[in-house]
Amino acid sequence: MSDDVSEPQGDPATGPNETVKLQKALASRGYGSRRIVEDLIAEGRITVNGTIADLGRRIDADNDAVEVDGVPVGVAADLVWFLLNKPGGVLSTAADTHDRKTVVELVPDDVRVWPVGRLDMDTEGLLIMTNDGDLTHRLTHPSFGVTKEYIAELDGTPSRADLRQLREGVELEDGITAPAKASIVADRIIKITIHEGRNRQVRRMCTAVGFDVKRLVRTRIGPLADRQLKPGEWRRLSFDEVRKLNEATTVSA
Repeated sequence: MSDDVSEPQGDPATGPNETVKLQKALASRGYGSRRIVEDLIAEGRITVNGTIADLGRRIDADNDAVEVDGVPVGVAADLVWFLLNKPGGVLSTAADTHDRKTVVELVPDDVRVWPVGRLDMDTEGLLIMTNDGDLTHRLTHPSFGVTKEYIAELDGTPSRADLRQLREGVELEDGITAPAKASIVADRIIKITIHEGRNRQVRRMCTAVGFDVKRLVRTRIGPLADRQLKPGEWRRLSFDEVRKLNEATTVSA
C-alpha cells in the first residue's frame, strides 16, 4: 500500500475510513505542490477540526473539517463544482414531476450534483452545480451575505428616486429588502446586486417600484463571473475559483 493512504480505520457502525496525508489532499485541491502545502502546515496556517495541523497529520477527507488561513476547504476526493449558464425555460431543480427540463440535465451525470440556490424558470444566467454540501450551505445561507448581480430589462427606465428606493430597500409581502446596489446600464436596463435569496426577489423588487421585468440574467455570484459562457453551456470551476468562493463565505455579513 502507498504511504499516502493508511490502513482503514473506523468503527463497525460506520465502516472503515481510509486516511490520507494532509498535504496530498490539499495539493489535489489546487493549493500548490505538496512542498508548498507542507510549508503552510509548518507555518501553522492549516487546521483540522479546529486544531493546528502538524506535518505528520493524516485526515479522513470525507469527514474532517480542514481550513487554510481560516477558510474552509472541501477535500473529499469526489467533490465537483460546475458553473452553468442557465437558459430560460429550464427548472433549477434536480427533478420535475411534469417532465420539464431541469438544470441537472445540462451538466455531466456521472456524479450526482444539485443547484446552489435557485433561479426561477424564466431567469437566465450563472448557477453553481455541485455536490459540496458545506459550500452550498454557506453560499445560500443569508448570514454569509454572498452577493449576486443581475441585469434586468424592464418595461421602462427607473428614475433616480426609483433607484434610491431599490438601494435603500423596498417593502415586499415578506418584509423590507436589505440595501442593494442599483444602477442604470442603458435605456430600460438596470444592474442590481443583492445579497439575500428570497423567491423571485429581483422581479418583486422591480414590481414594487413600478416596473415589470421583461428579461432577467444573473451575471455574477460572489467573486464568480464568466462573460464567455453561452446559455446552456457549463464548465468546471477551477480550484482557484472554488477557493475564492470559500473565502467569500468565510466572514458573515
